[in-house]
Amino acid sequence: MTTHLQATTTLNNGKAMPWFGIGVFKVEEGPELVDAVKAAVAHGYRSIDTAAIYDNERSVGQAIHEALQETGLSREDLFVTSKVWNADLGYEATLAAYETSLEKLGLDYLDLYLIHWPVAGKYKDAWRALEALYKAGRVKAIGVSNFQIHHLEDLMKDAEIKPMVNQVELHPRLSQQALRDFCAQHGIQIEAWSPLMQGQLLDNPVLQEIGARHGKSVAQVVLRWDLQHGIVTIPKSTKAHRIVENASVFDFELTSEEMARIDALNQNLRVGPDPDNFDF
Repeated sequence: MTTHLQATTTLNNGKAMPWFGIGVFKVEEGPELVDAVKAAVAHGYRSIDTAAIYDNERSVGQAIHEALQETGLSREDLFVTSKVWNADLGYEATLAAYETSLEKLGLDYLDLYLIHWPVAGKYKDAWRALEALYKAGRVKAIGVSNFQIHHLEDLMKDAEIKPMVNQVELHPRLSQQALRDFCAQHGIQIEAWSPLMQGQLLDNPVLQEIGARHGKSVAQVVLRWDLQHGIVTIPKSTKAHRIVENASVFDFELTSEEMARIDALNQNLRVGPDPDNFDF
């Protein structure tokens, strides 16, 4: 059982990745974001997830540097993820995009770099670039985001290096069981974005009942469900009290019956784009 906020999973290349982190999707550059990331690190979070398209890498980088100074942690104590956007999914363009992200973040390397979306005809060239960055020691781990089984099969036909992570929309209404099984079979770590379905799960009676039984919020129940399924999770919040609350999921355990009831909520329902029908 995952027992504390800094517990890690081991990726297929041996790199340790925290099970729990903070996401910053759609949080604008500025003091609110800086303060949120600093609050997360001060509370014990060690994983921070951003992306080029979020247009907030500079504030994330500022927060990281200030947090390291204030906490005495070293860069190696943090796990920082970013993603290459669709417009840059060529070999040279992806290499350049990586350098741009590093410059904005003020970092020498990333712990994880992902292809953000599986744009047809483009992601293989981008993957070659990620492989080159990885082989050169410029990034500690590489992976993909929003890849379905057929995307992964297509990528791995030609890839030299297997993806280490697949970050996808995943929550009780979109449990992605077939994809999770495929990734487990191939040693690819699943990571959930939008684990709380952008707040749409908070009034679910099943989750409320289970939460009441444990003295926990619906959000805490869902995040615990992620962890017990071996899913890395990165809930987003800019509020310090919510950042603390989200991480208070290591002092209880869902029963097998409760896990099954949450599993049964699946409706294959997305709040984000469908990777097969996304207007890139």
